[in-house]
Amino acid sequence: MPTMFTRLESIVQRFREIDNLLAQPEIAADHEQIQELSKERASIETIVRLYDRYQDIHKQRIEADTIILDSTDEDIKVLAQEERENLIKQEANMEQEVLISLVSKDPNDNKDVIVEIRAGAGGDEAALFAGDLYRMYARYAQNKSWHVDVIDGNATVIGGFKEIVFEVRGQGAFSRLKHESGVHRVQRVPATETGGRIHTSTATVAVLPEAEEVDVYIDPNDLRIDIFHSGGHGGQNVQKVATAVRITHIPSGIVATCQDERSQLKNKQRAMGVLRARFLDAETTKKQAELAADRKSQVGTGDRSEKVRTYNYPQNRVTDHRISITSHSLDRVLTGEIDDFIDNLSAQEQAKKLQAALK
Repeated sequence: MPTMFTRLESIVQRFREIDNLLAQPEIAADHEQIQELSKERASIETIVRLYDRYQDIHKQRIEADTIILDSTDEDIKVLAQEERENLIKQEANMEQEVLISLVSKDPNDNKDVIVEIRAGAGGDEAALFAGDLYRMYARYAQNKSWHVDVIDGNATVIGGFKEIVFEVRGQGAFSRLKHESGVHRVQRVPATETGGRIHTSTATVAVLPEAEEVDVYIDPNDLRIDIFHSGGHGGQNVQKVATAVRITHIPSGIVATCQDERSQLKNKQRAMGVLRARFLDAETTKKQAELAADRKSQVGTGDRSEKVRTYNYPQNRVTDHRISITSHSLDRVLTGEIDDFIDNLSAQEQAKKLQAALK
């Protein structure tokens, strides 16, 4: 596995470089650089420690091989052979552990997220389904003791949402929710359907990692900021206030709005957070599109036009099309019990990354 070990040696070398830099007085006086170097060091320390343990076991196995070849004492050879067999197992386990640590880390995994749900095909029924998805994710977040804040929403009279944007804050939020992006489809009989016919509607979900200012630079001169009074129908989770903020990034056309019930300053800060997340997502999507197909590590295509899951009410069934897993507990899924899907999607992502790393 020469590619893996080449990468590992490069990481170890960088780890040592960082330690040397942190020991330099001129670096110690630069608080910002200290923070950046310490963060980078922490991100690779686990890999370095695991690789050190692997190398120790590998060295012991080589020593056992030498004893078996060179010793004339049969008893010592027997003991060395037993030790060698044990070390071979340890070495294989450690190699796998090192490989997993090398490929599984997504730099965004521990970030908070911005979730955007939009009604798709199906009119009012699609808007109702968008509301169902919002409540599903809100309950999932509650089960994880995460915090949910609605940033913006366009509610309908009958209780759904044409669009709702909310923030989820909590440890590992992006790592758990990142595979929810895509087209979600619902099959059910709408309350307004007198003939009992099953209708199919859709809603799109986008999960964006929150971006810090250091992740994305946006020139303030490229922004147009509008302050306006909110209008339209409000839901119980979206308060209408006179301090709504809309920020437009003029060169890209990306727009973010926040009409929370708090101050204009707070709305502006949160709208900027959404803008940065969308800006980073656009850049990330562009880079991913440039990668060769066999280098991609996303589950499915990662395209938001991809149908990812179907919620069938008559059969009380939910099917994830990317991993071919079906749950016959739709009612429980809608109360936030989606860990089974997420665990399997994460496992598939891990398997694809391992396969790519072994090439």
